Amino acid sequence: MPITHRLLAASVAIMWGLNFLAIDASLAQFPPYFLVAFRFALIAIPTVLLVPLPKVKLRWLIGYGLGFGTLQFLFLYWGMAIGMPAGLASLVLQTSAPFTVLLGATLLRERVSAPQLLGILVAVAGLTVVGMHRAGAAALVPFLLTVAGAFGWALGNICNRQARTTEPLRLTLWMSVVPPLPMLALSLAVEGPEAIAGSFTGLASTTGILALLGLAYTVLIGTVAGSGIWSWLMARHPAGVVAPFSLLVPVVGITAAWLVLGQAVAWEELLGGALLVGGVFLGSLSRFPWSPLRAPEAAQAPEASRTSAATPVTPSAAPAPAALPTAESTHDRD
Repeated sequence: MPITHRLLAASVAIMWGLNFLAIDASLAQFPPYFLVAFRFALIAIPTVLLVPLPKVKLRWLIGYGLGFGTLQFLFLYWGMAIGMPAGLASLVLQTSAPFTVLLGATLLRERVSAPQLLGILVAVAGLTVVGMHRAGAAALVPFLLTVAGAFGWALGNICNRQARTTEPLRLTLWMSVVPPLPMLALSLAVEGPEAIAGSFTGLASTTGILALLGLAYTVLIGTVAGSGIWSWLMARHPAGVVAPFSLLVPVVGITAAWLVLGQAVAWEELLGGALLVGGVFLGSLSRFPWSPLRAPEAAQAPEASRTSAATPVTPSAAPAPAALPTAESTHDRD
């Protein structure tokens, strides 16, 4: 992977990490359910008018939109609106990866390798540490809502995988068509028309301007730019090479929340976060690096090198994504 592509991958992690600050700013002005509907409507309208429908089965497109687009951001925005810190949210949302493995094994009968199983156990241990600290700090409900959002993301990952698309960015854009109507209906029922109308007053204030800038960042940078670059990289490199860069997202998110919002993170949360991120990284491996299965491959390396030298590599020849995705299936984290 060339250094320029590594820098692009790191830039996406920065975009997605800062995205949580943008969400926090937008939630200061708009109610959470309506904000989800508003955010995706801004993407859905030009998508319907300008972007061709991806060649996938409709049920997987809808499932992806309901899981990744609707459930993930319903619970994430709700949790952040009632007190989940932006930096910690960027970390806890990484639990989508072990959830994806468990759902894949349960629903799709996918085999769970030893590194994946160990990664799940380590990630659950980290999540438990963070959860116990959150419970002691009387902020457990926002934490649990964020975990529920990660589970929705995992459901979206399963549908994304079943769609088996060769047009990932187009699928992501059309996924955005699903959330606006159900989220608007939920917003009208729970938050009410008055709260929605009231959120459009005071947009000229500092809070309102920051909210609009945050919304624009989420749509243009977090979704369109971030997803576009990530999809471009995933089409050119193995998932196992690109995916680990997504583990920089909580690092950026926590650091930015501390510098900009003054949100300090307790040492218990840092310890749990290190276990969680480590478990996700471990679970992204198809096997342990010291596995004896690598020996036969090494013996065949010269022949493989001659073959690869004679045959150009195309995107379709790249290895399939690892069974424990982190951000490659989501493209827009947020």
